[in-house]
Amino acid sequence: MSVRTLVKSIQDIMRKDTGVDGDAQRISQLCWMFFLKIIDDQDQELELTKDAYTSPIPADLQWRAWAADPEGITGEALLDFVNLTLFPRLKSLPTAAGPRAKVVRDVFEDAYNYMKSGQLMRQMINKINEVDFNNLTERQHFGDIYEQILNDLQNAGNAGEYYTPRAVTAFMVQQIDPKPGEILFDPACGTGGFLTCAMRHMRDAYVKRPEHEALMQASLRAVEKKPLPHMLCVTNMLLNGVEEPNFVRHDNTLARPLVSWTKDERVDIVLTNPPFGGKEEDGIEGNFPTFRTRETADLFLALIIRLLKPGGRAAVVLPDGSLFGEGIKTRLKEHLMEECNLHTIVRLPNSVFKPYASIGTNLLFFEKGTPTQDIWYWEHRVPEGQKAYSMTKPIRLDHLADCAAWWGGAGRQGRVEGPQVWKVSAAEIKARGYNLDVKNPHAIQEEHDDPEILLAELDAAEAEVAAIREQLKAILTEALAE
Repeated sequence: MSVRTLVKSIQDIMRKDTGVDGDAQRISQLCWMFFLKIIDDQDQELELTKDAYTSPIPADLQWRAWAADPEGITGEALLDFVNLTLFPRLKSLPTAAGPRAKVVRDVFEDAYNYMKSGQLMRQMINKINEVDFNNLTERQHFGDIYEQILNDLQNAGNAGEYYTPRAVTAFMVQQIDPKPGEILFDPACGTGGFLTCAMRHMRDAYVKRPEHEALMQASLRAVEKKPLPHMLCVTNMLLNGVEEPNFVRHDNTLARPLVSWTKDERVDIVLTNPPFGGKEEDGIEGNFPTFRTRETADLFLALIIRLLKPGGRAAVVLPDGSLFGEGIKTRLKEHLMEECNLHTIVRLPNSVFKPYASIGTNLLFFEKGTPTQDIWYWEHRVPEGQKAYSMTKPIRLDHLADCAAWWGGAGRQGRVEGPQVWKVSAAEIKARGYNLDVKNPHAIQEEHDDPEILLAELDAAEAEVAAIREQLKAILTEALAE
């Protein structure tokens, strides 16, 4: 049975259970069970390859002890074990046992067992046992399925809160070009899309020896506020060969005062798609006295500017509203351009984030340390013959190949303007009141007739509608009189 078919059959089993309600609960249920299977497979491999390695999970709670036997406990006995023994003890694991123990505890801190049928749970467990996560091919196949599950999660939150299209994350990583040893931070990591893309990029380009891999993993940092995406992110890290994903913290990055982030916490790279359109809880704005707002995207941008080292670089997804917004947004954009070189803005069409949101988004690329002189804009267009991106026809990395080719090498030399490209000076942006929503000056404007002609055409159309209405009225009156 293929991994795709297997995952579908597991989801079909869950749909029969009266306790699991909706996609979000199904994903959460699937995730904690796969998490325990994945970490147990990884533990068994580490026990063979590392001297004196001990699993962070007590022996009687390990997957192999209670779930691996297809004829093992089932029914009420299984439910009682999961609800009364497994969950309480994993939620209270002593974190002094090491970083992997802390990862397990953090994952189960807000996890729940939604299933009410022990028989259906045993069926589900037996299906999960068909996947060997120490088999590289199966792990890779499941990684693809896992990303598809995330993509299919219809109630993923506002503006793609959990899911950024892989093509967008891959393009941003490609242009930032992270290297092992550079501290890379995603302050709103969701399910870990930027982290996995960054690891894939570094493994393809730079990781040649085990010490390179260790250096890369030791340089990753991430925070996620919500329980479900945090659990998904940690599982995603395990699937991608990370032994200790304790760098993925379950926390709210914005809960700390901005000034409390010290120099030794600065990072080389920020790659993120902060939630936008949302508001933070009361009191959070007090952590940002210069930019007092509860709008999440604005607060994250202020934090990112603070966190970058001199020479540090960032790629951030922001909505159109952040570009043209006034008030606090104006002050924030002025601060960005004074502290950083905002060198490139890639403008994306509204359909890129469908079905989660239909909103204009932008990729902002900037470097800390020198003020902005010029901003280059690239207008990405939907491929010819396609009206918009969709679930069935999403944006692909090759759709952005023309932008990557134009980008330029070191120092982004050799850039030229064209039909999709224009340059605006910092002085022009300042004169516009720091409105970064600059339209493409090369776009062919639609030709409109003289306003008097348009008004005459409108009057004629309205008269025609009125005449048809009178005809219908006459017909109905005549029919009723008969």
